[in-house]
Amino acid sequence: MNNLKIIIVGYGRMGQEIKQVAEKRGHEILMTIDKDNQDEFTRENLKKADVAIEFTLPDAAYDNIKKCFDANLPVVSGTTGWLERFYDIRRYCLEKDTAFFHASNFNIGMNLFFKVNEYMAKIMNHYSNYDVEIEETHHVHKVDAPSGTAVKLAESLINEIKRKNKWKKEQSDAEDEISVKSIREDEVPGIHRIMYSSSFDEIELKHSARSREGFALGAVMAAEFIHDKQGIYSMDDLLNI
Repeated sequence: MNNLKIIIVGYGRMGQEIKQVAEKRGHEILMTIDKDNQDEFTRENLKKADVAIEFTLPDAAYDNIKKCFDANLPVVSGTTGWLERFYDIRRYCLEKDTAFFHASNFNIGMNLFFKVNEYMAKIMNHYSNYDVEIEETHHVHKVDAPSGTAVKLAESLINEIKRKNKWKKEQSDAEDEISVKSIREDEVPGIHRIMYSSSFDEIELKHSARSREGFALGAVMAAEFIHDKQGIYSMDDLLNI
């Protein structure tokens, strides 16, 4: 494994965890960029790095990522809540012949859980007596609700369960909608529950993150994966699933 020179864009809780994990794996953190040192977020500094890891806010992510692409710097991003502009970023990345790796959740176990969710939905498509809803719980600092992970889970359900056409934030009584409920509580790293219920019983799938370290490890592994590549990548590519 090559030792990388990494720039971290966004130095909140996740950025700090990523720095620790990256250094444990032998990488060099050239700099961390946050709101207090935007004057250092320059093309000249970006050119010194092998890859950027971006965890910021929905209203800042798009411009942050474009700025890195302008310096031909590959980007790993875990920011959610801005993905209505994903295809613009995708096109810009390809125009610049660089690489972009985005995931709504970098936790390895969560990405295996995505596949379990998809498989279960294919089965439950044949059992119309079961309704389904999603509940996600995160720390009180999380800006977007529902989480990007919950949205991805809901969209996977919609793709597989033909009686469901869309998801709705919080409660929905419409038969073709999936309720996605959000709870913000203390310092919870992330809990996602998918519940199928009938008049007879309930089936629950659940993933609970124990710390931010698992998310940080996935982001650093993604940086190791794309630093010498071009194109658009996801956790499916990294985990080969």
